[in-house]
Amino acid sequence: MIKAVTFDLWDTVIHDDSDEPRRAAQGLRSKKEERRYLLWQALNNEVPITQEEVWLACNTTDAAFNHVWHEQFVTWCVRERLQIAINGLDRNLSESALDFVVQQYEEMEISVAPDMIDGVSDAIANLAQDFPLAVVSDAIVSPGRCLRQWLEMNHILQYFQGFAFSDEVGFSKPHRNMFALAAEQMGVAIEEMVHVGDRDHNDIKGAHALGMKAILFTGTRDKDRAITTADAICEHHRELPGIVRKLAGQ
Repeated sequence: MIKAVTFDLWDTVIHDDSDEPRRAAQGLRSKKEERRYLLWQALNNEVPITQEEVWLACNTTDAAFNHVWHEQFVTWCVRERLQIAINGLDRNLSESALDFVVQQYEEMEISVAPDMIDGVSDAIANLAQDFPLAVVSDAIVSPGRCLRQWLEMNHILQYFQGFAFSDEVGFSKPHRNMFALAAEQMGVAIEEMVHVGDRDHNDIKGAHALGMKAILFTGTRDKDRAITTADAICEHHRELPGIVRKLAGQ
């Protein structure tokens, strides 16, 4: 029996990279370019270094991050990733300079924020009337503290009783610990939850492996639609409350 609902954030609640056109309109670099520039600037201010060297170190670190994320279900925090790149360059960075770069990385999607997906606020408010809700989300760059801030900026933080962010849990989806923390916070068993997300491997099969129900959201990303084993597919958030209640037998 379904007693609670968990939500992925990126491309389920937050429209991933919808901030990029806004950044371009403001004359800002893309997020990827700005992050590399920030690290280069900090290093170059202490001892000269070429941008090409820093770009290569960042690309290598990103490849390692993706491997660990996909194979070991761990997302290194921003400070760890930066330190790996710096070590790979055989360089050092003062603690104050590193703190500044970390903060700029982490808060970039708060300073120029991505959009909330159409209809999700109403769907969340509707479901919160009958179910406890929790966020279960990987934190790739923006950490849990900033994702909470984004939720508050968009006036939906108050609807959630639980939060499992990979930088805080120490593991990423589909690791059991992510869903177990949400279940504990909401006072339900894991198998009494339904998860809503856009990725079949992490969100759908990950939830199914733990005995949960799962709904694939395809409103902004439908790449996994043809391969999904989801219990239901949601194309627009206006459909979500009805889908959840049907799965819950209401």
